[in-house]
Amino acid sequence: MKHILFIFAAFVLSFISQAQRPAQGPVSDKKYTPEELGYKLFWADEFNGNKLDSTKWKVRGVGQRAIAYVTEKAIKVENGCVKLYALQKGDTLLGSAIGTQGLFMSKFGYYECRAQVQKSPAGVWAAFWIQSAKISQGEDPAVYGAEIDIMECFRKLGDDIVSHNVHWAYGPHQQSTHGMQSYLKGLGEGFHTFGLEWLPDKYIFYVDGYKFYEVTAGISNIEEYMILSMEYPAKKEEIAKSIFPDVFVVDYVKFYKKNDSKK
Repeated sequence: MKHILFIFAAFVLSFISQAQRPAQGPVSDKKYTPEELGYKLFWADEFNGNKLDSTKWKVRGVGQRAIAYVTEKAIKVENGCVKLYALQKGDTLLGSAIGTQGLFMSKFGYYECRAQVQKSPAGVWAAFWIQSAKISQGEDPAVYGAEIDIMECFRKLGDDIVSHNVHWAYGPHQQSTHGMQSYLKGLGEGFHTFGLEWLPDKYIFYVDGYKFYEVTAGISNIEEYMILSMEYPAKKEEIAKSIFPDVFVVDYVKFYKKNDSKK
């Protein structure tokens, strides 16, 4: 079942690159912090040391994914960051993904990573997302959860654009909000923060503290796990403009809860 879920997730991630809305800027000039929104830090990893903290992360889905092979050899922890690579070794393409499944599950709260996206102008892409272990078991997102794409960077859409999305009901009746694009000058260079406020009635997406989108569809009411990944498209011809090696560099991942929250 896990293998089937992983294959289906790869299909979903590939599909959404073709289902994007026009890019927009933030809804206001106000910048928010989790603390200002009433949250308190509950869980964090700043990737200190020279290997993944096995109490927080596992290499996710080792094996074939889309046109690449996910392997721990494409993941490195150094200089206070985790680096998720896209590599080409002869005719073999290597990808990378880590997740908190079985180690840390959560729901309502504020999720954030500070990261530098990949350089490739097309093909491979960086992703920070949340996934439900039950998403293919039913169609009600409140019961079976959703895939919440906090940030995906398809640079073919523009150097300073990232996308957000929500999917639920994996299967023949799958539903999606379709890609919501956020534009902010300079996103394609250096480190930036990508955040999600997950509330009982909506999702709010943030970039560098600026609010971009509020979504009321596909609201999950179950605990889910976080994922960081370097993704590949479904066809080799789509990586013609990819740069190898390429890398998604993550400085930290943090989860905040409301001070009175029990979950």
